[in-house]
Amino acid sequence: MKKNLITVIILALVVVNLVLTAVLTITIIPETQKANELITKVCSAIDLDLVAGDTAGSLSVNVADMVDYAVSEGGTMTINLADSGDGSLHYAVLSVSLSLDSKNEDYATFGDGAGNLGAQDNIISDTIKTVVAKHTIDDMRNHEDEVKEEILEALQGLFKSSFIVRVNFSSATYQ
Repeated sequence: MKKNLITVIILALVVVNLVLTAVLTITIIPETQKANELITKVCSAIDLDLVAGDTAGSLSVNVADMVDYAVSEGGTMTINLADSGDGSLHYAVLSVSLSLDSKNEDYATFGDGAGNLGAQDNIISDTIKTVVAKHTIDDMRNHEDEVKEEILEALQGLFKSSFIVRVNFSSATYQ
């Protein structure tokens, strides 16, 4: 009789364990899925940031697929720089060109499909001026690559696309 009673108790404990495991699984799975979605979003944001970068963006595109676009038809832009604290006004004279990925699906959407962004030229110039004007002359001289990277990120954010893969200063004079 004792063996049967122990068997019944063990069976009851197994059933209770099964029920509690089912309840635990039902309550944890939705939270796990939400956490996985959040992790996926964070990973995709980090991946976008890595791909959007100057080095990663230009390395992922073959040079043969790049098209050069001269901003302001290759003319120079004179931009006042932020105050560096030395009491002098400083400015940058830049000729800027953009490297475009001709294989990107947005390449044909913006411009005429031949790398001509003439319709957006004023917006591009304004974005470049806004980014450069935030920096001091020391930033421009010592951290030019970071400024180019910031311009690239601003332009990619403006167009909501990564068809612009690189920002180039054809000429740069800082005074």
